[in-house]
Amino acid sequence: MRLPSDFGASIADSMATAYGCAGMSSGRTSMAKTDYKSVDAYIAAQPEQVQDVLQRVRRIIRAAIPGASEVISYQMPAYNVNGRAVVAFAGWKHHYSLYPIGDRLAAFKKELAPYELSKGTVRFPLSQPIPVRLITRLAKYRAKHVAELEKKKAAVKDARSS
Repeated sequence: MRLPSDFGASIADSMATAYGCAGMSSGRTSMAKTDYKSVDAYIAAQPEQVQDVLQRVRRIIRAAIPGASEVISYQMPAYNVNGRAVVAFAGWKHHYSLYPIGDRLAAFKKELAPYELSKGTVRFPLSQPIPVRLITRLAKYRAKHVAELEKKKAAVKDARSS
């Protein structure tokens, strides 16, 4: 399925309205129109107090899935394995979030209990220490899940061509 070219912007606008984007000025209801060319550019555009946290989250994810490619997707930093999204993150006014975590998080239920969750999103307050082990485990879990999906997809393709 192909998504419309403005699909990401509408999601970002909705999320910015609901949660308050880190880069927004007071009273704005939509995310500033940007075109980040790199993760460095994304992080540099965030307020100074958010930049340090986002740099640490970036290092945690890169260490957890070293073979992942770092890209900008839907105007936020994302990590792909074999062209498939594994995890992304974004900075907001009072928290930072990880996406797409997916809805199969039963193994993390206890660890995620202190955080605000919604479908495919975990929000971590900027006011609390970064949960390094949890972010590492989530990134590795997603990378493993994506690899399993790729294997199943390849098996189905092989079965069809036989």
